[in-house]
Amino acid sequence: MTTSLTPEQRTARARLAARSRHNPDADLSSERRELRAASLEAHVRRVVDQLPPLTDAQRDRIATLLRPQRSVANG
Repeated sequence: MTTSLTPEQRTARARLAARSRHNPDADLSSERRELRAASLEAHVRRVVDQLPPLTDAQRDRIATLLRPQRSVANG
């Protein structure tokens, strides 16, 4: 199954390519993270569009995966 890139994916990919081309030694972690996030968003959107409507509880459980609890260190 071939899917076309979203505008966000194209933009992120172009920024990564341009930065790596013009500065091969640059830290590209931020650009790579943006491209991964745009790809994840596109994937989630495709999956959600195929599902029947979710209940509030189902949406909350899924959203929790994207907002993990941060632990507070004692000390």
